[in-house]
Order: sequence, then structure tokens, then C-alpha cells
Amino acid sequence: QVRLVESGGGLVQAGGSLGLSCAASGRTVSSAVMAWFRQAPGKAREFVAAISRSLPRTYYADSVKGRFTISRDNAKNTVYLQMNSLKSEDTALYYCAADLGGFWSPDRAKYEYWGQGTQVTVSS
Repeated sequence: QVRLVESGGGLVQAGGSLGLSCAASGRTVSSAVMAWFRQAPGKAREFVAAISRSLPRTYYADSVKGRFTISRDNAKNTVYLQMNSLKSEDTALYYCAADLGGFWSPDRAKYEYWGQGTQVTVSS
């Protein structure tokens, strides 16, 4: 079992920055592929970023590439998402997810564990 708790969401103006955290318990984040997804009102949950178990390698949706950075602190068992140059279209509920097996994927069905989400609102 893995328990994920997100924090760091809030209200920010367009062009600003915000950092999200995902604290994991039960298993270490180093043993899982960790990812961030988001869901805006009336839209499907979409992939944002992922970080692999080894090296590590990072992967991003085209819409956030160059603006968002995913990272992992194994000692703190925490995954982060640094979001810069925020746009109004980044407004969504952001979820942390974990997959204990295999390789990364942008497919939400592959992730076995999810947090409750943290709201990010970008005002224009």
C-alpha cells in the first residue's frame, strides 16, 4: 500500500510560479514511477509529468514542457512539481500518482495509487 498526500496548491496570477509536493508513505518513492496528473472542470484527467525509478528520467506533457519540473527527494520520500510561467489553462485539480511496477506511462490507468488532489487556480 502507498498513501500519497499532495500540498502546495493555491491561487496565483498568470506568469507566476507555484510548487507542489507529494509526500508518500508505505513505500519509498524510489521504488515507484511517480507522476502528476491534473483535471480541469468538465475535462478528463490528463498527464502532466512523470519521473522514473532509475537514473531518474523525467517526462512531460507538451503543454507544460519547459515550464514545469518534476523532481524527487528519496530521503524525504517526496515528489515535487515546480510550475513556472503559469497560464490560466493550467487551472485544475492536481493529483499525485504512483506505479510500483515497470516503466513510466502517460496512461492514468497504469497508476495504482492516487492522492486526493490539490487545487491550482491561475488568474489572468
